[in-house]
Amino acid sequence: MNLIQTPFGFASTAAEVAAGIDLTGRRAVVTGASSGLGVETARALAATGAEVTLAVRDTAAGERAAKDITATTGGTALHVAPLDLTDPGSVAAFTASWDGPLHVLVNNAGVMACPEQYSPQGWEWQFATNHLGHFALTTGLHAALAADGAARIVVVSSTGHQTSPVVFDDVNFAFRPYDPWLAYGQSKTANVLFAVEATRRWAADGITANALMPGAIYTNLQRHTGGRGSGRVPPELIKTAEQGAATSVLLATSPLLEGIGGRYFVDCNETGIVDRRSGTLHGVARYALDPDGAKRLWTLSETLLAAAY
Repeated sequence: MNLIQTPFGFASTAAEVAAGIDLTGRRAVVTGASSGLGVETARALAATGAEVTLAVRDTAAGERAAKDITATTGGTALHVAPLDLTDPGSVAAFTASWDGPLHVLVNNAGVMACPEQYSPQGWEWQFATNHLGHFALTTGLHAALAADGAARIVVVSSTGHQTSPVVFDDVNFAFRPYDPWLAYGQSKTANVLFAVEATRRWAADGITANALMPGAIYTNLQRHTGGRGSGRVPPELIKTAEQGAATSVLLATSPLLEGIGGRYFVDCNETGIVDRRSGTLHGVARYALDPDGAKRLWTLSETLLAAAY
């Protein structure tokens, strides 16, 4: 299988990736779009003419972001909708209120390396936010995505997935000592596995899903780490938010990705499989692309969510 390569790279911005793309009449949802990578992803999609819904916890912040996007792009087809990924009721309300087809879903929102915390259902907070909430959102929007016939799902993962596979027998750290980075890594592996299984399961609907590492960017995601992530990334590898959103926008818009799914991208290009931690921001762990693991995760996610409703 040849790796997908594009004309873009580390320094490319979301606007550069989206230049010349016309998504007039297309509808997109971006989670966590009130700041950071989310707002820049939404901005680039709005600039293509797409109708963009900012799905956010803080709707006041979302409204401010929407006004800023309108001012910078001239796009007026912007909407703000409440969405709390850790609340199954909030996710259900969002999906129930959606009407008509959906062409692009960008699962961007997330938390990183947060202190030990659990949802009311007993789910570890990072697994609940980064994976289960987006799983419920995406499966709840399946009919809308299928209505398009060529919808794309973009899943923001991380090189952090290399720190842990999904530990199926203990996803909620009931037996293991809690480690915020292992929990983050597990949730980011789950993101990639979800893209693999969604592409396989929904192939007949023309739906594709790809995962990505946006790069090292200083955003609100680092609020639990002193604002500097792991602190191990060299300064020359730090991206701006506009650069960090580029790979998401590429997967959402590029003709080069038509019909392509179940892949993992870094710096706007597909990256290779690794069997050891790469020591760089590139590489996808073999376990994150394992089709059997992807099927198992899907079943587990359905079981956990069924108990929540």
